[in-house]
Amino acid sequence: MTVSEFLDCMNAGRTVASGSEAHRLMHRLSQEAIRITMRLNTEYHTPEEIVALMRELTGREVDDSFRLFPPFHTDCGRNLTIGKRVFVNSGCKIQDQGGVRIGDDVFLGHNVVIATLDHAFDPDRRGDLVPAPVTVGNKVWIGANATLLPGVSVGEGAIVAAGAVVTKDVPPGAIVGGVPARFIRNVG
Repeated sequence: MTVSEFLDCMNAGRTVASGSEAHRLMHRLSQEAIRITMRLNTEYHTPEEIVALMRELTGREVDDSFRLFPPFHTDCGRNLTIGKRVFVNSGCKIQDQGGVRIGDDVFLGHNVVIATLDHAFDPDRRGDLVPAPVTVGNKVWIGANATLLPGVSVGEGAIVAAGAVVTKDVPPGAIVGGVPARFIRNVG
């Protein structure tokens, strides 16, 4: 299985059976992501060097305007798309196998977690993985220690309050907070 075939499988939302060819490739990609993020996280890098490392990690273009304060962790990197003028604060963890799309002008606060995989509910199949993408629209601010769960979308201009756990889509321009995250009010 090629990386492209793996990404097609993940983006189609197909369950990845434990021990399958896709599962083995997922582990190889994780090892590569660990190698790159260890380089990123264990010594000083200029903003330009960080952009170059993120390009290596994602295997795609990352705009020169991207900024990140390490440490940063991801389980894959290859299914992560980052827009322009994105800022990622320290401690963020992105599990992108299921697909993470981050729009332009997005701020991720300290220790934000974005998850795109669930395990099968059946205890006999618990090692199987079920992918679901996460989309973060343009001009979104996600507060410190917030968590976005598999399959959610955060609409343009929305704010996710610090510590929130997002289990459902967030409408454009909404402010949500709490566990699980609930609508608080609209921006402005």
